[in-house]
Amino acid sequence: MKFLATILLAIYPLSLIASVPNDRHIVVEGQSKITAAPDMVIVTFETESQNVTSLHAKQVVDKRINNLLAGLERFSVDDKNVTASSITTYANYIYTDDDKKVLDGYIASRTVKVTLKEISMLNDLMNFALEIGVSEIKNIEFQSSRQEALRQEAVANAVKDAKHQGRTMASAFGAKLGNVYSINSATQNHYDRYGFNDAIETIQVTGSRIEAEEFEPGRYLQENIVFSATVHVVFDLEVD
Repeated sequence: MKFLATILLAIYPLSLIASVPNDRHIVVEGQSKITAAPDMVIVTFETESQNVTSLHAKQVVDKRINNLLAGLERFSVDDKNVTASSITTYANYIYTDDDKKVLDGYIASRTVKVTLKEISMLNDLMNFALEIGVSEIKNIEFQSSRQEALRQEAVANAVKDAKHQGRTMASAFGAKLGNVYSINSATQNHYDRYGFNDAIETIQVTGSRIEAEEFEPGRYLQENIVFSATVHVVFDLEVD
């Protein structure tokens, strides 16, 4: 049995284990993954304006953002699902042919995050934002409204997996799983099952506008979200 403990300690470094007893024991890693379909999406918009004065640039940006905020009601988005509190302004310089630094106006920029709970409206929301002058769609992040519950469920399943593995391995060696000696903090993570879709992560308006009826509506595939958890547990072993 000491040979078994030595093997397990080699597989699971001490850095992953809270502590181990001097008596017979077993070290187990429990894992769990839960896949869920997203039911909401966070869209990050950015708009900027360059003008001869910082104030003018800010006023243009504020007007565009106000128009965006005023139209969010049609997408069932209220104020608590919008973040639009920051703005930056800065001087923009260019260099002439003789390498002189010259002021070329001022740039104002604002970022707005909108949480959309009706995913089917995503394409319409993006079209609306671009139509009213929003400069760029910075990011699209699909999420689940049950995120916290799914994280907790993943941890609970990881614990069950650790117990099951411990009992199975102990039985295979003619022993019984004893009490828990120590538990390392569970590590949690969540990620998109198919990775980020680079085609929609950044969408920027360039060139001239073309009539919308010339295009088919964009299709944006919803990526499943995977919630994972890992827990390291040390159990005592009971031998008859």
